[in-house]
Parts: sequence; C-alpha cells; structure tokens
Amino acid sequence: MEPVKTINSQVLPIAMKDIDTDLIIPAQYLTSISRGGYGENLFRRLKDGDPNFAFNQPKYKGAQILVADDNFGCGSSREHAVWALRDAGIKAVISKSFADIFYNNSAKNGLLLVTLPAEVIDRILVEAAAAEVYVVNVDLAGQYIQLPGDERHCFTFDDFRKYCLLNGLDDIEYIRSYEQDVQAFRAKQQSYFQPVLA
Repeated sequence: MEPVKTINSQVLPIAMKDIDTDLIIPAQYLTSISRGGYGENLFRRLKDGDPNFAFNQPKYKGAQILVADDNFGCGSSREHAVWALRDAGIKAVISKSFADIFYNNSAKNGLLLVTLPAEVIDRILVEAAAAEVYVVNVDLAGQYIQLPGDERHCFTFDDFRKYCLLNGLDDIEYIRSYEQDVQAFRAKQQSYFQPVLA
C-alpha cells in the first residue's frame, strides 16, 4: 500500500449529504475480481445524468482531494466504493462525518478520511466551487489541513491507523512488519520447551 503523508491538491467539491456506496460505485459495475478498474465508473449515475457534475468539469481533472457534506459512504458495506475512489486518483476525502464501515474500509485501503466542523466544510464547498483553482494541503503527520490563505484546521485521527497510513501498511502488512519479533519469540519458546536429554 502506498504511504500517505501529505496531499497537496485541487479540491473536488460535491455538496451532497448521504452519499452512499451505491452512488459512489453502482452495483452493476461490481464485476472485477481485483481492486482495479472501478475508477472509470466512480459516480457513474451522477456523471451520466449531470454534465455540470464536478467529475465532468475540466478544472477538477487530477484532483486528489474530494470534499463532501455529511454522512459520506453510508449504505452497504461494499469495499469497492473505496477501491473506486482510489482507482480514480482520490487520496483523501474531507467531510462533516463518515459512515463507520466506510471509515474502516478506507483506513485499511490507503484512503485518508478527515472530519472537519460543519461550518468549515460548508465554506470549502462554496469557495472550491466558485474558484478556478482551490488547493488544499492535508498533512497527516501534523494532523492539520491548510486552506488557501494559510488558514489551518487541526483534525483528530486514530493513532494506529495513522501509523499504518504513514507507513503504507494494511492490516496484514502491519502484522508482517513484526515477523522478526514473532520468529524470535517462537525460537525462544521452542528452546524453553526442548526436552532435557538424560
């Protein structure tokens, strides 16, 4: 998994509440047996139904930070929603709140989720939509977001998940990072229980 440390990018605003996982990646596109290939159908219904939708606008091309309203990632527990966002180049989502399962899936797949106060999110959504360029810097190590004009907002983040993201570790890779310690423990146990020969 790619380490997540700082993300400096144009913001892609979606001023919608309750964006569920079926809206992020509709069920009919869950056909791949791998994590790749979902990005092209990210928000497919919104992209097809609204030519002014943010993902259709050239000024947001290459944006790595998505900002949305409340309760992002609600609905089903499909991990594909996270895969689709990552496959489309989104590295961080900033919102007022996130659904619990989506939050956990994101942390395990290298997608940084940041919660900020409602009034800050509302302002970012308005300003990012109005500006031709609206760049934000997300610093996971320092746990702050820097808006245009050097305005900073701190955010809280789980220590374990922070360590994993900073080091590019999913749950399995985290366990494997302690392989030498595990092997040393096993060797010690085996020598301890070695039968004494007469």
